[in-house]
Amino acid sequence: MRGNSNARTGGEILVDQLLAHGARHAFCVPGESYLAVLDAFHDRDVMVTVCRQEGGAAMMAEAVGKLTGRPGICFVTRGPGATNASPGVHIARQDSTPMILFVGQVARGTRDREAFQELDYRAVFGSMAKWATEIDAVERIPEIVSRAFYTATSGRPGPVVIALPEDMLSERGAVADALRSEPVETWPGATDMTRLQKLMWAAERPIMLLGGSRWSQPAWAAMGRFAERFRIPVATTFRRAHLFDATHPSYAGDLGIGPNPKLLARIQSADLIVLVGGRLGELPSQGYTLLDIPDPQIKLVHVHPGAEELGRVYRPDLAIHAAPTAFAATLEGLEPPNDIRWREQTRAAHADYLAWSEKPTAIPGAVNLGEIMVDLRERLEPEAILCNGAGNYAGWIHRFYRFRRFTTQ
Repeated sequence: MRGNSNARTGGEILVDQLLAHGARHAFCVPGESYLAVLDAFHDRDVMVTVCRQEGGAAMMAEAVGKLTGRPGICFVTRGPGATNASPGVHIARQDSTPMILFVGQVARGTRDREAFQELDYRAVFGSMAKWATEIDAVERIPEIVSRAFYTATSGRPGPVVIALPEDMLSERGAVADALRSEPVETWPGATDMTRLQKLMWAAERPIMLLGGSRWSQPAWAAMGRFAERFRIPVATTFRRAHLFDATHPSYAGDLGIGPNPKLLARIQSADLIVLVGGRLGELPSQGYTLLDIPDPQIKLVHVHPGAEELGRVYRPDLAIHAAPTAFAATLEGLEPPNDIRWREQTRAAHADYLAWSEKPTAIPGAVNLGEIMVDLRERLEPEAILCNGAGNYAGWIHRFYRFRRFTTQ
């Protein structure tokens, strides 16, 4: 522990921990239950975006986590403030996004009496967050905030919820600041990569699927180089189209809403699937119908940063416990076979994708969303960021817009 050990309020100590961990932007809807934090924000170098509604604040924080790989920070007041923020927490959970939600709480002396707007946040968010807790003592703020950053970013990333009793934030204490946290990283072992090399060399119809989080710009570039060397077809999973350049000759399309039937057939006829970062959840697996469960009947290599996800639904032939960033860095050591037998299949896969995404089908009415997406892809710069939800309308984005840069979806 280092830094300021002079007496400070709990609110001041809390904001100083955010700064120590590199968080300089917070989203909030102000509330009386955490006024001491708002006072500390005023006196420190933190950008605070005040939002109209807690759901929007939480989703903005989730977006920051998704774009940066560091936890997005959100503050809301107790009771309805917390429940309004819950959709953003749920998104962070399902999208594996690092995020920390701080919730004002009733004073410690009134807990368990159903005080005004009182909730048990461990119970409310226990199934939604990676960790839900409450800070009871001002001296424990550095410890708990440090753990929150580690928890949110390590393994499979996700949201953490921390309740802040109002009187605790106003108490003064002398405690040292924590040091900046970094995600716990695991790397593929030499044995793992040797087995992957053998599986690749034995394959006749391999395909790679990219998804999840814990990616980086270098990992994105490394995947492009790997696909070019191995001439392997690459597809992306739901709302992860930005993980591979759609103009790359290996790109086969995405497993979003309404995917190309030819892509689904190609995956089902593959003899090796290399799934990197993703979980192959309900949407990319087409309602868990794409592969057999628990044995896919296709050789499966699953690379994921969360050990609990490996073998959770599909039994992999090779499970590699590593984040995509670490896995991608080790791919340079793999050698493609002298005779790449699937080269023509990759060309056909990319041709199928281009044919599927080139020209929208004519439909009745004045508005054709497919044509709008084609117009956007021709007009927008490759760095433009598109935000989309999970409704059926997203099918047009997945099909016709071509993501060409990392962190643009």
